Amino acid sequence: MAKVDGQEKVIATAQHIVKSLATSTNAAEDMIRILSGFDNRLSDLFPSPAAPDGDGPQEEASEAELLLDAADQVVLRWDNSDSLLFDVGASLDDASEYLTAVDDLISLVYDEDCSDDLRSRAETTLQIAMTRLEDEFRHLMIRHTVPLDPQNLSDPGPRRPSLSFSSFSAARPSPSFSSDHGEPSTIDDSESSAEDDHQIPHHNSADPEGEEEEQQQQQGSSELIHPEVVADLKSIADRMILSGYGKELCQVYSSVRREVLDECLSILGVDRMSIDEVQRIEWQTLDDRMRKWVQAVRVAIGLLLPGERRICDQIFAESPTLRDECFAEAAKGCVMQLLNFGDAIAVCRRSSEKLFRILGMYEALSGVMPELRSMFPGEHGELLITEAEEILTRLGDAAKGTFNEFGNDVQNENSKKTMPNGDIHPITRYVMNYLVLLVSYKDSLDFLLDESSPDDGNHPEGIEQRDGSGDFGLMSPTARRLLACISYLEANLEEKSKLYDDGGMQYVFLMNNMLYIVQKVKDSELRALLGDHWVRRRRGQVRQYATSYLRASWTKVLSYLKDDGLGGSGSSNSASRMAIKDRFKNFNMAFEEIYRTQIVWRIADNQLREELRISISEKVIPAYRAFMGRFGGHLEGRHAAKYIKYTPEDLEDHLLDLFEGSPGGPQNHPRRKLGS
Repeated sequence: MAKVDGQEKVIATAQHIVKSLATSTNAAEDMIRILSGFDNRLSDLFPSPAAPDGDGPQEEASEAELLLDAADQVVLRWDNSDSLLFDVGASLDDASEYLTAVDDLISLVYDEDCSDDLRSRAETTLQIAMTRLEDEFRHLMIRHTVPLDPQNLSDPGPRRPSLSFSSFSAARPSPSFSSDHGEPSTIDDSESSAEDDHQIPHHNSADPEGEEEEQQQQQGSSELIHPEVVADLKSIADRMILSGYGKELCQVYSSVRREVLDECLSILGVDRMSIDEVQRIEWQTLDDRMRKWVQAVRVAIGLLLPGERRICDQIFAESPTLRDECFAEAAKGCVMQLLNFGDAIAVCRRSSEKLFRILGMYEALSGVMPELRSMFPGEHGELLITEAEEILTRLGDAAKGTFNEFGNDVQNENSKKTMPNGDIHPITRYVMNYLVLLVSYKDSLDFLLDESSPDDGNHPEGIEQRDGSGDFGLMSPTARRLLACISYLEANLEEKSKLYDDGGMQYVFLMNNMLYIVQKVKDSELRALLGDHWVRRRRGQVRQYATSYLRASWTKVLSYLKDDGLGGSGSSNSASRMAIKDRFKNFNMAFEEIYRTQIVWRIADNQLREELRISISEKVIPAYRAFMGRFGGHLEGRHAAKYIKYTPEDLEDHLLDLFEGSPGGPQNHPRRKLGS
């Protein structure tokens, strides 16, 4: 009974509302139609509105009224339904019918011949339809989003050799110029591999057809929504824009796509970080973040956002202004997140190990600036483009400052620890490998250094390598700076050589390190920058060091083989024989001392090692053979072997042991022992 009373009260209230608001026939009909949508029984309780004269028959409905009634019926039916018009499995006819109804409502709203009452009814129903289409649009965008798969994306950036950070000294995992023990960390001399941290496939560009297919695949994979749904999205967007609901449409589009792009950055390994967080993070983690940032910029701005822009342009083709606004609102958060990290890196404390990553970031951002400018035209992207340009400038300044810091580090590195066997110093390996890898950024460095390097001097524009005469002024800005770093290194090595007490060891150390420098230049792109003239001069320097070594190590030995004060070959007095014995004895002692010492020394280059042995042999063996032939006969008898311990062949055999870096000295060497 209570239920019946409640229904009667609702019906009575509805009747009262209609009577109160029915100031016109159209208003009454509107209210009856709305209430009837909730309960069909209500339509039976209200009499049809009378004709204007009160007694005559009702006029036939106009064509516009019939059109509106039909559209009303479609819109209100779906307004009471939880189903989706564009859902999977939904009828295409239903969606088509609904869009046709919306088109009819739009035509009525903009029909100047329509009465105000009819237009008001159409606007009311159209508002209901717009709410439905907004939900449909959001559902389509979310349901048909394509998740990012990094494995199917090709990084459009250049492939470069990269530092193998894992090959640095295990005693200091964080790569930096100076180690905890005063020694620079070293870089492995193995061939640098292309940077493939994300296993990005390297495609062969020799096949034009394959390259075209690859570009099509990249374009397809860069669009984060299924292409087949774009037509439905556009059909909705066209009607919402035409109905004046562009602002609401833009809000839906930008909010959904913003979340998609944020998720893409997360998949690419880019997280939101403040400047303070970047400043505090340890180097290995920061290095990984910088590496991922470079790839994210190239993929997100170089591939994903252009794909997003294409989709946006298709969906909002009816409104150029709105498509710029919608894309900017959807994409600027993603771009600003990338730019903020770049800005944080630009203001970080400068250190040598960061230079390659900073240059990589600079080149990545510089490379996508044309895309940014084309994707964000006009007022909607003006501030973002300005911010990107400023951060690019700051990254360039950071790269220049870090390069200068590297040069200062080379110049001021003052460790006192010597290499025990005269081998190549860690600073030499570090600096030369550093410079070899740096050459791959020469184009960017030339641009940056040429902008504001007062110490570089003026030089003819466009000449990027020194000429055959070695004219410093004709070198590119990068070549001049690299040459300066090598000069700092050479001066540093000269100072380190003075830490050795043995003069011969000083020159072995310098030979090893200078030849390493020459070989690194000769076997890399440094040669094209510094020129063959530079290589020839440094090779000549190695020969000078070899001559100085012979003088420092073997002058005393050879002095015992001179015949000064020994008389002629026929002299046989006891004083002469004693002097000859002393000469042989002193020679043996000096030779054995050199042997014991220099068998531990190491000359890294096989050819240099052999050439130096030959040079020693050419000085020592002929002199020894001549001395023994001239004076050996004076020591005949059972005591002669005590002084003439070696034949020339023995000496030659022992000279072959020198510079092998044998641990433990002669006792651990496989050759026969001295004096055997």
